[in-house]
Amino acid sequence: MAYPRNLLTADEEIIHEFHAHWRVLLPAIGWIVLLLVAAGLVGPLVDDMSIGSWALSSALWLLAVLLGLALSVKPVINWLFTQYVLTTERIIVRRGIISRSGVEIPLENINNVHYSQRAIERMLGYGDVMLESAGATGQSRLSNIPDPQQFQSEIYSAREERMFTLERGGGQKLVAGGPRDVAEQLTQLAALHDAGKLTDEEFAAQKQRLMNG
Repeated sequence: MAYPRNLLTADEEIIHEFHAHWRVLLPAIGWIVLLLVAAGLVGPLVDDMSIGSWALSSALWLLAVLLGLALSVKPVINWLFTQYVLTTERIIVRRGIISRSGVEIPLENINNVHYSQRAIERMLGYGDVMLESAGATGQSRLSNIPDPQQFQSEIYSAREERMFTLERGGGQKLVAGGPRDVAEQLTQLAALHDAGKLTDEEFAAQKQRLMNG
């Protein structure tokens, strides 16, 4: 299910939207396979029984299918209705069908992006992404992200473009929703400088601008 375009701002565009990696569906697949194997092992034993064994064997297979669906439907629904969206302005995590919840992090709030992959995760192509942001959000972990290294690069690129867009727009505040004090803005500039997103000259110029009010 695509993210509703009517929830975007006037100039906002979607860069990347996706679901969690397919590995989150492995428990559901595992339950179905396990129950079908169990039914397959017990079925021949039932067939050797007396009258009515065919009906009992059919009921056993039907029960295995129904149990498999019941145990797998929740992981599938959670996967299908959990969205990760990167736009030109923010990162959105959206969950739920009727009762929904979500997290939105403005790109200009993000200070650092880290990703981690264990050996098996690297083989299957997924991992976790940790976002460190200013304000009340703090740290946000996004789990089971497909190709987390690529997603990290996309976030950095989108954030850099967002920062320059805000600067070109006439010195707007770097965090939406209210003013920021000079110390917080200097901290973010320093993080960008340390990450190599700002040259020494750009960092010095922006720092001087902030110090001059």
